Amino acid sequence: MEIAAILFLFFIILILCLIFSNIRVVPQAYAYVIERLGAYNQTWGAGLHVKIPIIDRVARKVNLKERVADFAPQPVITKDNVTMRIDSVVYFKIFEPRLFAYGVENPIMAMENLTATTLRNIIGDMTLDDTLTSRERINGQMLAAIDAATDPWGIKVNRVEVKNIDPPAAIKEAMEKQMKAERDKRAEILTSEGHKQSMILEAQGKKESALLNAEAEKQATILRAEAVKEKEIKEAEGRAQAIMAIRQAEANGLKALKEAAADDAVLKLRALDAFTKAADGQATKIIIPSEIQGIAGLAEGITSVVKHKE
Repeated sequence: MEIAAILFLFFIILILCLIFSNIRVVPQAYAYVIERLGAYNQTWGAGLHVKIPIIDRVARKVNLKERVADFAPQPVITKDNVTMRIDSVVYFKIFEPRLFAYGVENPIMAMENLTATTLRNIIGDMTLDDTLTSRERINGQMLAAIDAATDPWGIKVNRVEVKNIDPPAAIKEAMEKQMKAERDKRAEILTSEGHKQSMILEAQGKKESALLNAEAEKQATILRAEAVKEKEIKEAEGRAQAIMAIRQAEANGLKALKEAAADDAVLKLRALDAFTKAADGQATKIIIPSEIQGIAGLAEGITSVVKHKE
């Protein structure tokens, strides 16, 4: 009885061990390919699964995350017979685990060989200059070719990038010399352009300075002319005022004579006085009217008497 209980307990423990040993937890972003009796049975996604002991087995654990394959540089020959080395990077992910498990032996190596072959075919139809300046074109052609070829393997190629293009040393040296010449040329152009701009600015400065000087000279001339004009006006006004003063004095004198009721003799004496002042000038000949000659004699006599008394 005790032996039977021990055997029963051993049998229960054995069954539990078998059950627990066949429980599988599939992580997120992974898939398990399951075979039953050597043939494909199903694909497990993320979660808890139990396989049948001995009959079922996990044939392959497939990573469904996007992956990066960095392939070694490959020697390629351009259309103009230049040998260079190009390395590429492929971004891909597994979209069908069953195809990935059974489509091709060592899918990553197969994709690397496919990438190298495709790269040689594309570069073989391009010249060196096209290869160096057409990375986007090369990437696009490689993506289309590799993605179509890897579909039967359950691989989806998302992006292909040409990482480095390494031409021969002689060509690289020639390219560096050409680039240096281009840089020197651009530097000379920039220097020349700067000198040109400097000359233009200097000429503009001189032009503006000349315009300002001309404007200043114009204003100075206008001011001088206005000053001369103002002076002449003031002088003319002074002369006019002097003449008016003289005329006013004469008018006042005549008015005074008129008010004093001066007789003919007084008027003749005034006329004589005027001729006397005229005689003090530069004239060499003075004509005295006959009506005041007598007065002149009278004045001469009076003058002699005055002198005699002195």
